[in-house]
Amino acid sequence: MYKRVLLKLSGESLMGEQNYGIDNVRLEEYAQQIKEIVELGVQVGIVIGGGNIFRGLSGAAKGFDRYQGDQMGMLATVINSLALKSALNNNGVKARVLTAIKMEPVGEFYSQPKALECLENGEVVILSAGTGNPYFTTDTGSSLRGIEIKADVMLKGTRVDGVYTADPEKDPTATKFDEITFDEIYNRGLKVMDLTATTMCKENNLPIIVFDMDTPGNLIRVIKGEKIGTLVKC
Repeated sequence: MYKRVLLKLSGESLMGEQNYGIDNVRLEEYAQQIKEIVELGVQVGIVIGGGNIFRGLSGAAKGFDRYQGDQMGMLATVINSLALKSALNNNGVKARVLTAIKMEPVGEFYSQPKALECLENGEVVILSAGTGNPYFTTDTGSSLRGIEIKADVMLKGTRVDGVYTADPEKDPTATKFDEITFDEIYNRGLKVMDLTATTMCKENNLPIIVFDMDTPGNLIRVIKGEKIGTLVKC
């Protein structure tokens, strides 16, 4: 069983059955799943995207300045982080939001020592606002934070149950990998995470498990070592 994990959640998944924003049912499901692994003694850091509210790249395509669009995207991740913190607190789980941009009292400014101290004290640490810089995705932010908090593994919770030879939502012949190396991802041109994020994980030997987070119970199954999802490793 893993001692410390970095859980990367998709902002889009928070929409649930809605077209925008935060679905309370999905939020509660996530909080319950996280609570289950915290009760096992697992230390949990979380990075959550902001695509259910605003995505910098999409904004740039619509005419927003990319620099400011990415800043708006970072703020969207903070909104999602606060929502998740509230849901965790309501379930009796201690959680803290650390932000890569100074915005007290909304959240405390991130530092690695503070994050590690909170994790050791049994708090779930939600690491928001990406890296604090434009032109970096939350995938890259999660890779960076996973390395900084010395996580055993990055758990990438998505709506797909692993890595496939092609997009299974578009290609019915796509087949799933149980395991795959970072080099194979490069060579096949698979879109697991962006190239910067994947390279960081490879160079720092941080494995990734891609799994379906939207099925309740899957998170604890991954933690217990059940063979679901896809393991990406060196």
